[in-house]
Amino acid sequence: MAMHHDDEIKTKQFKYHQMEPLVSVIMPAYNCADFIGTTLDSVIAQTYQNWEILVVDDCSTDHTEEVIRSYVEHYPGIRYYKLDENYGPAVARNKAVEMADGKYLAFLDSDDIWLPQKLEKQIRFMREKGCTFTCTGYNKIDEQGKPMGRVIGARSVSNYEDILKRNPGNSTVMYDAEVLGKALIPDIRKRNDYVMWLQVIKKAKYLYGIQETLGSHRIRTGSLSRNKASLVYYHWKVYRDIEGLSLAKSIYLVFYWIFATVFKLR
Repeated sequence: MAMHHDDEIKTKQFKYHQMEPLVSVIMPAYNCADFIGTTLDSVIAQTYQNWEILVVDDCSTDHTEEVIRSYVEHYPGIRYYKLDENYGPAVARNKAVEMADGKYLAFLDSDDIWLPQKLEKQIRFMREKGCTFTCTGYNKIDEQGKPMGRVIGARSVSNYEDILKRNPGNSTVMYDAEVLGKALIPDIRKRNDYVMWLQVIKKAKYLYGIQETLGSHRIRTGSLSRNKASLVYYHWKVYRDIEGLSLAKSIYLVFYWIFATVFKLR
C-alpha cells in the first residue's frame, strides 16, 4: 500500500483545483481487500490530479473497509460509503454515481488498475474531439498482477448496435455527465455495466475509442464475471427485458456473444 508523498499529492490536487474539470471515479467494491489498495494507488498516481473517488462498499465481509479507511485518512479526495447489506454491484454503482460531483464520470472496478496518464490522455482526447463518451484499450492481468498476454483494443467509433455486440472495458469508460446527465441502471446482478453503456450511448449517439492500452483488467477466480455459462441468462435478460429487443434479435445476439467468447474475439 503506497502512502508516501502525501504532501506532494495534496499540493498537486490543490494546484489543479478549479483549473481543471473534476473527474469522479466510480468504484463499487465487495470483498476486494487484497486488491483495492493497488487500484486506489493507480488513481493517486494519475498525472491528472483533479479527481474524487467514490468507493461504495457492498457490505464486504473481509477487511475491505479497513483498507479503504486507511486511504481516506490520507487522501481527502477519497469518499467512502458502506451499504447496510449486500445488494449487488448495480446498487453500489448507482449509489456512487448519485454521490458524484464531477463533470466527468470515470469507472474503475475495485481490482483493476489504470496507467498513470489514463485520465490526462482521455480528457485531452474528449476535449480535442468534442466527444462525450469514450473508452480505451486495456490488457488482462492475473490475480498476482501479471500480464496474461491479451490486449483488448478499443473500436475507433461505436454506436448502439455495435455495443450490443461488443461491450467496452468497464474500467476504461468515461462520459461527460454535465452534457449527458447521470445514467442509473436497473438492479441486475451481472452485466449491469453493459446496461449502463447501452443507456449512455442512446444519449451520446457514439462511443469513441482511444487506440492505446491505458488500463488493466484483473481476472480473479470466483468473480461474478468469471462464470461465462451463467452470463448467458443475463445477456438474454438485457436484450429482452431491459432493451426490449425482438425474440429473433435477442437469440442472434446471445449466440453472437457465445461465439465471440469461445473464440476470444472480445
